[in-house]
Amino acid sequence: MGWRATSDVAGFLAVAGDFLRAERARHTVMLSVTESLRANQPRHGAGAAADPDRSPVFGWWADNADSGETPHVTGAFMHTPPFPLLVTAVPAEAAADLAATTLAGRPVAGVNSYEETAAAFAAAWRERTGCRVDVHRRMRLYRLAELSWPDPRPAGAPRIATEADAALVTGWFNAFAMEVDDAADADQAAAVRDMMSYGGVTLWETDGTPAALAGVTRQVAGMVRVAPVYTPPELRGHGYASAVTAEVSRAALADGADEVLLYTDLANPVSNSIYQRIGYQPVEDRVVLTFSAR
Repeated sequence: MGWRATSDVAGFLAVAGDFLRAERARHTVMLSVTESLRANQPRHGAGAAADPDRSPVFGWWADNADSGETPHVTGAFMHTPPFPLLVTAVPAEAAADLAATTLAGRPVAGVNSYEETAAAFAAAWRERTGCRVDVHRRMRLYRLAELSWPDPRPAGAPRIATEADAALVTGWFNAFAMEVDDAADADQAAAVRDMMSYGGVTLWETDGTPAALAGVTRQVAGMVRVAPVYTPPELRGHGYASAVTAEVSRAALADGADEVLLYTDLANPVSNSIYQRIGYQPVEDRVVLTFSAR
């Protein structure tokens, strides 16, 4: 048994795709990110080669890794800097081995996984690097059950964002990343271009002025995830975020998705409450740990 790693997203999906799709909700981020990378692969190739430390890397854990047979995949990881390492649920020894061998020498700013897996990886990473480990965020995954519109429904109406909205949407993506302290140095303009290319950003407008937005990932394995959801601080408290989230959820179902998901920060009681009121139910929790110099 052991890890195998690759920078080839198509090759990774060829080996680990069935494993990821078998529990698509648990693996929603890995599935949606790799789908976007696959869709944009021609555009990403040159930049990735120029800076290997910032290029995506993927891997799978197989209990027959050295047998020469078709890998029996039971775990996977994805590292897409500047975001933390993302790891599926794997045994503690597999998580420790990932830190000690497979990713040794690669800059890793943190890990996003289940409590036991994240703790095992972080302990091995701290032993190897001497870093400090802190809890950055505890998250909860929600799945849409039966959609309920906000009552009362706020004023305004939804519309799909267009190229004319790109500057506004990019600014709001940046504001969201800064507010939640989530890889604020990531290229939000590129994320916006990608999401808008498939109609993935919806604005809620009041009196012709955007008041909130919600994004959705590409549909993959019959599943989409809502992210991000943002309302400027001065427009909060009117139900715009609930309404735009309900709209993109409705649209995802109408477009054929049979599972709609989203993550919340457990430290934010407001978001956890409003999503449950429109029909989302808890699935499971994850933790993000960050690494820094002592």
